[in-house]
Amino acid sequence: MKSKVFLPFACFLSIFLLVGFSSNSAKCNPPKVLNCAKANLSGKKLVKANLAKADLSGANLKNANLTNAKLTSANLAGADLNGARLSGANLTGANLIGAKFPKDRAGKRINLANLNLTGANLSGADLTFALIGGTRLSGANLTGANLRTAFFGSANLNGANLMGANMSRATFVSTDLSGANMEGVDLTGSELITANLQNANLTAANLTGTKLYILVNANLTGANLSGANLTGANLFGANLSGANLTGANLFGANLQNANLTGAVLTKAKMPDGKIQD
Repeated sequence: MKSKVFLPFACFLSIFLLVGFSSNSAKCNPPKVLNCAKANLSGKKLVKANLAKADLSGANLKNANLTNAKLTSANLAGADLNGARLSGANLTGANLIGAKFPKDRAGKRINLANLNLTGANLSGADLTFALIGGTRLSGANLTGANLRTAFFGSANLNGANLMGANMSRATFVSTDLSGANMEGVDLTGSELITANLQNANLTAANLTGTKLYILVNANLTGANLSGANLTGANLFGANLSGANLTGANLFGANLQNANLTGAVLTKAKMPDGKIQD
């Protein structure tokens, strides 16, 4: 016989004030910071609930309705958000390390579309094949995250820390990566379509076979760009010192004021169409 799981009293009281005994609708804000670590809140309706700074680490939030909920600086480390409704939720500064994320209707892809994850901690998160459309991730910590084959559409990653992240075969459409720290990022086979990488740091990044377009003032010091498709790319003022551009296609690219000191250009197709020796 399974033992019952009881909520801590502070959590019970706060949830009562939020959702009531007889209804799942939010009634008012909790009296103090919510402490519901490892609590079972599956299926709860927490629409517009104020869960700022709440401790929801390890909590079961499966199928919970968190539409327009305030989760700023909340601790959601290890929380289960499968099936949770997060439309309009504010997760600015939230700790999401080890959290299980909601998926699309087909149940195949993690769906973070249109969420506000500004400054959120997603370091080491497994976001393989994730849908990241219209998502606000400016200043977010995504160090070491697995973003392989993820789709970024109109996402804002301005100033985000992506150091060491795996973004191989990812697609970026109208994505703002300006000022992002992408040191050591694996972008093998990725497509950056109208992505803004101005002032981004791609030191030692692997861009083998990557399709890039706008790299104004980007820091690509020591980056591996071998075989990268840079046709027509805007590399104005980019720092490519020590970069490996072996076999890269730079036809029609703008290299004005770019720093190519020590760059390897063996067999690269230059902007004028000539192949470098």
